[in-house]
Amino acid sequence: MSDYSKKLLAEVKAKNPNEPEFHQAVEEFVESLDVVLERHPEYRSAKILERMVEPERLIMFRVPWMDDQGEIHINRGFRIQMNSAIGPYKGGLRFHPSVNLGILKFLAFEQVFKNSLTTLPMGGGKGGSDFNPKGKSDNEVMRFCQSFMTELFRHIGPHTDVPAGDIGVGAREIGFLFGQYKRLHNEFTGVLTGKGLNWGGSLIRPEATGYGAVYFAQEMLKTKNADVEGKVFAVSGFGNVAWGAVQKITQLGGKVVTLSGPDGFIYDKDGIKGEKIDFMLKMRASVNDRVQDYADKFSAKSGSAPSGKVEFYPGKRPWGIKVDVAMPCATQNEIYPEDAKELIKNGCMCVCEAANMPTTLEAYKIFKEAGMLFAPGKAANAGGVAVSGLEMAQDSMRLPWPKEEVDHRLYQIMSKIHETCIVTSERFGTPGNYVNGANIAGFLKVADAMLDLGLV
Repeated sequence: MSDYSKKLLAEVKAKNPNEPEFHQAVEEFVESLDVVLERHPEYRSAKILERMVEPERLIMFRVPWMDDQGEIHINRGFRIQMNSAIGPYKGGLRFHPSVNLGILKFLAFEQVFKNSLTTLPMGGGKGGSDFNPKGKSDNEVMRFCQSFMTELFRHIGPHTDVPAGDIGVGAREIGFLFGQYKRLHNEFTGVLTGKGLNWGGSLIRPEATGYGAVYFAQEMLKTKNADVEGKVFAVSGFGNVAWGAVQKITQLGGKVVTLSGPDGFIYDKDGIKGEKIDFMLKMRASVNDRVQDYADKFSAKSGSAPSGKVEFYPGKRPWGIKVDVAMPCATQNEIYPEDAKELIKNGCMCVCEAANMPTTLEAYKIFKEAGMLFAPGKAANAGGVAVSGLEMAQDSMRLPWPKEEVDHRLYQIMSKIHETCIVTSERFGTPGNYVNGANIAGFLKVADAMLDLGLV
């Protein structure tokens, strides 16, 4: 890392204390850019990076709401509008107790370059609340969402900022949020994505992040004359991203043998397919938030898996299982150095991030030194926001596309992102390095737009 990059990172840490996820995202990003800044000093003189790490706008507000027993609760609401150089802010809303400024700033920062890679005209943002929807009644969630949107509506719009869902924000929450926005603004417009199909949503949006990550992994494997068909995958999580990934891997002839949750992971040597994929939706809809339910349902003793027992490993991560491809689909920092070493020892040939920054910086360096195929989330998990962008296009045209067209467009976008990563990494002297390719390509598009727009 150059002295300039070290100084920038030190300033970020000093100005944003106690935000380790944001520091990690910036460090991983700027490490890729030294060669770019050497060739293009205009970016340094215009202080492009210094401007990129500062949100254009940071909104924080209180969210008061009343539960079913009449007790008043106060949560915090956030929206980080990070960069709008290439389009309106775009990024999800996360409702989870872990939500804080550092996590949202890291997500918003990553979102800027992820959206840039899709080639669609979308800036980057992120938001949410420390509210936990799990265990709440529909009426409690509705009252919270209405209170949240009563403040947020002032700061968003179809040409300004278009939020989507994220962890804890599914179709139910998007519906309540959109209903309150429509009520307050007196207009029916595409201000949110992830909407219901009968009121402006897009087909395959829930599956899109997982689908897109598998398409990206498929392109990576092709560079080694391999394919998804016949490969064994370890997947973490069991939410929408994992659900989409398992579906598409199975469709393409691969086999997924793991899922994980806060309680541990399951190993199903027969593969997760058919009614097992459908059961993931029931797990997601339950308030249990545990993957043990899968083992209880499909173990041999239940009579549902006659060819073998599903094993449950409490408190552990799924990266010690022998697989060909690892696809983390849960949350940030779930692959640590010891996991990276275990995957390499077991012959894993590819790690494709379907979640946001699921690999620690130290673990990534181990993968890099081993020469493993490794795709960062800002490239590999761009399928979700890509289909959100397609949903925005359909909203503007008042014309829904069939599932096959959306899926085909998603495949084209992911293939193009893969090609962009390969070409850019070669152009800047690190062939095959998807991290450098994604970071540099994402940076260049946003940076050039910022230069064109002047000092704003």
